[in-house]
Amino acid sequence: MAAWSIAPDGLAIAIRLTPRGGRDSLDGVETLADGRQVLKARVRAASSEGEANAALVALLAKEFAISRSQVSLTAGASARLKRILVQGDGAALAARLQKRFCEI
Repeated sequence: MAAWSIAPDGLAIAIRLTPRGGRDSLDGVETLADGRQVLKARVRAASSEGEANAALVALLAKEFAISRSQVSLTAGASARLKRILVQGDGAALAARLQKRFCEI
């Protein structure tokens, strides 16, 4: 399974988040032990009180040059593995990730 897929209203992304990662960045695509692929992300924020989730939303909004309201957490609020929906043109958003992380 790919780390991202085009959804009817945007782009669905599977993310493995590392809170307190030292910097805010997207670190590429990783294949998990079960064969699923995820986009690795790290944020400086701690995982308490949703701070890491908010930092992830801000990071993705910055990456795609969109507003934070267009990025929503759809699954995994308290887990390392998360599902994110980025609203917009799914094909264009996927192409942007494909260009940056051409490992897929």
